[in-house]
Amino acid sequence: MGQNHGMDADAVARAIVQAEEREIAPRFRMLRTDEVVEKSPGEVVTAADRSCEVMLGGLLRDVCDVPVVGEEAAAADPEIVQLIESSPAVWVLDPLDGTSNFANGSTDYAVMVAFVEKGNVTASWMWHPHRQTMAVAQSGSGAFVNGVKCEAVPPTMSQSCAGLKGVVKERFLPEAVKNSVRASASQFAGFSEGRNCAGLDYPDLVSGVVDFLFYWRTLPWDHAPGALFAREAGCVVLRPDATEYRCGAASEGLVVAHRDICDLVRRTLLSPP
Repeated sequence: MGQNHGMDADAVARAIVQAEEREIAPRFRMLRTDEVVEKSPGEVVTAADRSCEVMLGGLLRDVCDVPVVGEEAAAADPEIVQLIESSPAVWVLDPLDGTSNFANGSTDYAVMVAFVEKGNVTASWMWHPHRQTMAVAQSGSGAFVNGVKCEAVPPTMSQSCAGLKGVVKERFLPEAVKNSVRASASQFAGFSEGRNCAGLDYPDLVSGVVDFLFYWRTLPWDHAPGALFAREAGCVVLRPDATEYRCGAASEGLVVAHRDICDLVRRTLLSPP
């Protein structure tokens, strides 16, 4: 990718790699006990998350000087999330997606960045250090992994979901939705919890490892980067009411799949017989 809104998109990719190499990689499998803190029940934050967010946020503002909405900053001050829709442009930053994986010594983690203009994601980056893959998307220009254009292939199927396998994150599902999803399970080939890292789940969807994704909690730093990548590769990103995903909107639930099947998946998950 070249220039986007006066911004050097390749410089963003370099900044992500630089911050990860300096602040995350040295701590991998080397975290001290006092560098891992539970910030909410079942969710941890590490020194790597915090230090990467500070460094990368600064580097991103060097590329394009707009506000940074980072996961850890938002945890400290939830009001900054409003900047996503009120500011002309913002960076949305997940400094370490898959923190629990990282803290447990798994390589399933990523660094994710989105450039958002008035709630519309116009560019995104997802860096997976151990695969050495940079997934990049620009609105209207396509999705790429390490410079190679990606297009999601529609699953071979009839008018049912019988052959489809997907990521279904049951955590945070309201009880009624959970019951609906569980009742629909027999109509699919299978559900999994995915990699506990959206920065890997979205590329897995586009590459065909899974056929769809279903999440309930849709924090902007978790989904803005992957949603654009999936869209640019030929997928659709829908809310439970079939409206299109918009970053920053106060809504819950997200179904992501190839455009040929996304609405069918949504209806089957949420309205089983």
